[in-house]
Amino acid sequence: MGSATTPPMTAGQERAARAWVALLLAHTALTRSFNADLQAQHGLTVTDFEVLRHLSGADGRRMRRVDLAQRVGLTPSGITRLLDGLERGGLVRKASCTSDARVTYAELTDEGATTLADAAATHLAAIDALFAERFSPDEADRLAELLERLPRAADEGACPHSR
Repeated sequence: MGSATTPPMTAGQERAARAWVALLLAHTALTRSFNADLQAQHGLTVTDFEVLRHLSGADGRRMRRVDLAQRVGLTPSGITRLLDGLERGGLVRKASCTSDARVTYAELTDEGATTLADAAATHLAAIDALFAERFSPDEADRLAELLERLPRAADEGACPHSR
């Protein structure tokens, strides 16, 4: 049985692969750290936080569940499980569409808005501390500019704290 070999990488491919791996490893480590902070202080995960953030910025603090799932990168069953937990916690509620019974919305409650505001203070302080200890302000600006070139990073709703 023969073994598959990969052709040697070009210098450009090596640079791209190094950047990709560094981005993946950083994302994993930061998500784990931010999850631990948010969970310990607010009972939320980063994904919970992002769902609440998207709802907070939506018209009427509500979004179609399918649109919300797409926005945070979850499957329909994944968003259902996540929203079920947030509903049990009183942070979101289901809302029906008056013009189409097939459409269901997730709606941020007042308690959810309060929790989001509290969690945002924690989350932003952790982000600020992380970047301040590793990057100068100019480096952080440059990093943001570079990452915003990647797909989805510059999409509307990706980061409400910039611009």
